[in-house]
Amino acid sequence: MSTSVSQDSSPNGQQPVHTPAALIAFAWTLVGVPLAYGLFQTVKTATSLFTG
Repeated sequence: MSTSVSQDSSPNGQQPVHTPAALIAFAWTLVGVPLAYGLFQTVKTATSLFTG
């Protein structure tokens, strides 16, 4: 007995969902901006801590 899976569907039989690129960019921005700000503040504080 053999089974075959079509190339355009996932193993569980559902079609793959394509997320819009704009939504992905928005999500990365939503996470990236606060992360970048926090890293900047950390580096600024650490610099003043180690340089006196």
